[in-house]
Amino acid sequence: MKDKRVLVVSSEVVPYLPDNELSKSSFEVAKMIHGKGGQTRIFMPRYGLINERRHQLHEVIRLSGMNLVINDMDMPLIIKVASIPKERMQVYFIDNDEYFKRKALFSDEDNNLFSDNDERAIFFAKGVVETVKKLNWSPDIIHVHGWMASLLPLYINEYYKNDPLFTDSKIVTSLYNNSFEGTLNKDFSDKIKFDNIDASKIESISNPNYTNLLINAIENSDAVIKASEELPDDLLEYLKTSDKPVLEYFSADEFDSAYTEFYINSVL
Repeated sequence: MKDKRVLVVSSEVVPYLPDNELSKSSFEVAKMIHGKGGQTRIFMPRYGLINERRHQLHEVIRLSGMNLVINDMDMPLIIKVASIPKERMQVYFIDNDEYFKRKALFSDEDNNLFSDNDERAIFFAKGVVETVKKLNWSPDIIHVHGWMASLLPLYINEYYKNDPLFTDSKIVTSLYNNSFEGTLNKDFSDKIKFDNIDASKIESISNPNYTNLLINAIENSDAVIKASEELPDDLLEYLKTSDKPVLEYFSADEFDSAYTEFYINSVL
């Protein structure tokens, strides 16, 4: 993996959010690549419950300042950055007061999904790409973790399909057993189609539940990793019909060599 560029995009990353399978795996993947001489950039949303002072986040003025159009609305993009202590790895935070200032991740105090989670996911996907473009950093691999990041493969393949920065980039999606109950906003598909993405590319998320979001990510990825030992049955059934390379689940103490071999032999 020496000198390979890997963009790690995740819904959650430690130490900025609580330790769980998703947040820890996202961090460990980036750490593993970094330790093998690869270059990494980590991206995640800047949720309001992240303590900016404790983690020393600061706004990057040269990257901030543009507006992203989400469903015909101009939404300011704010970019913040921090360094993971001891690892010398930079983390970029996609921020917008309307979408990410609230002190919760995906649902309110009554455990109801936020009605704008669909727009938050679109904003996150577009925000990641626009920031990488400003950095002029062309990744060899884009590794996606978590459903909030699951639109990134679609947007790179469709909305940004003519951007030369991503022409040779390979997309890997990790699948986790961190599903949510219910569905996202019923107008989700229309908001994506506003970006001139063909309806045929989003048939799988006409009913935007957890499994269908991940199925769409798989459709637009080059390879898939089972990052949880157990996954939803309907997601496993879909994987059986997919022709994408799939890496089976490996525990934390085994994944180092398995991921490296998968990257080199099945992705690059």
